[in-house]
Amino acid sequence: MSISAAEVKKLRDQTGAGMMDCKKALTEAEGDFEKAIENLRKKGQKLSAKRADREAKEGVVIAKTSDNKNKGVVVRLSCETDFVAKGESFVQLAESFADLALSHLPADKAELLALPFDGMTVAEKVEEQTGVIGEKLELSDYAKIETAAGEGQVLPYIHMGHKAGVIVALNLEGPQFEEAGRNVAMQVAAMHPIAVDKDGIDSSVVEKEIEIGKEIARKEGKPEEMLERIATGKLNKFFKENTLLAQVYVKATSKENVADYLRSIDQNLTVTDFKHIKLG
Repeated sequence: MSISAAEVKKLRDQTGAGMMDCKKALTEAEGDFEKAIENLRKKGQKLSAKRADREAKEGVVIAKTSDNKNKGVVVRLSCETDFVAKGESFVQLAESFADLALSHLPADKAELLALPFDGMTVAEKVEEQTGVIGEKLELSDYAKIETAAGEGQVLPYIHMGHKAGVIVALNLEGPQFEEAGRNVAMQVAAMHPIAVDKDGIDSSVVEKEIEIGKEIARKEGKPEEMLERIATGKLNKFFKENTLLAQVYVKATSKENVADYLRSIDQNLTVTDFKHIKLG
């Protein structure tokens, strides 16, 4: 049957597939637009199965916050090559998934993948685009932060051309704190803290660090009765290096830490939460 150029263009605009792929899908579907979309998605499913063992370490990370700055999300869409990751349509797709996440604020990645998108689910859209692009695609990571009205604000930061994304929650609202929030988000991207402060570190991690500290001191020949004190000292160093508020502030000219920096702006200003997602 004859497939018009307008029909091919309509399918291409909706799916991003190439003109020939769209024409073939419409021809096989005998002009049925919805069936043609399904054909493209099935092509993506087959390709996903074939490329399941491929590594998808490239991609983009998108960080976004709502207009009122009460909620924020970070989404990572992964692919196999940097060439695809830099494509405008790929970045736009990741942006669309982040917008959807920000609108619905799903509890986890599974809920995000199940949300409706372009007449299908997000998971199905990822499969469809696998067929369109020809590489393994994954919506790899998702994180969110939400603050109650009047109880703080969330600020975003995207690092190195979408190589990493961070959202940081401050306990105080107002435009006068936004620069500080973004500066702290940059700190997170650069220094990779694992918690806001030592209270946020799992007890199993603390116990492991104490045991490592004891073992190092023991191998150095330190007396057994001194091991606990030495390990505690090493633990305090671990906290300073790995908890956000205790880290030396990277933009400081002195040895002030992040907590000091925030207090220099407002005595009560602090970070209540952060999320950091990066490629790799």
